[in-house]
Amino acid sequence: TGKCYHTFRGHSAEIVCLSFNPQSTLLATGSMDTTAKLWDLEKGEEVASLNGHSAEIIALSFNTTGDRIITGSFDHTVAVWDVGTGREQNLLIEMPTNNNAAVNSKAAMQCPCLCVQLWDAVTGTHIATLAGHSKEVLDVCFDYAGQRIATASADGSARVYNAGTKQCIAKLEGHEDEISKVS
Repeated sequence: TGKCYHTFRGHSAEIVCLSFNPQSTLLATGSMDTTAKLWDLEKGEEVASLNGHSAEIIALSFNTTGDRIITGSFDHTVAVWDVGTGREQNLLIEMPTNNNAAVNSKAAMQCPCLCVQLWDAVTGTHIATLAGHSKEVLDVCFDYAGQRIATASADGSARVYNAGTKQCIAKLEGHEDEISKVS
């Protein structure tokens, strides 16, 4: 019908990223105001404000069960949060820069380079580096089952990796310019 059900207000600066939980009951928003917020989609109300980053939140994603959320910030950190309490559970990693993050039981984070770094979201242990693009990786995501990782690149290609073996299982080529998002 095109009807707007809710307008979410509460950030003091631009919202630059968002993600639905797997159950489609919550929406997470990340902002230039250094916070992430969780919103109840049925009620249209703020559920929690995730405070802890010292710079803009530029990436966020729920895990496959929806009980954790990962945020990436220009403060060079990635944090894991408990959705139920809104508390930071783990400062996952510190990186020189970070542009995007995706999470399941592991976390994939890509910096403005040619590869994706794969981390264990609970322990912060580096698991693997996924390489293959000839220009910077612009986006990354897990599939809903957490079995595959997709990447989008400025080289005009997307790649799909097996999350278990870390092997590239598909090279998607054909765009004439960069691919900025993948889902």
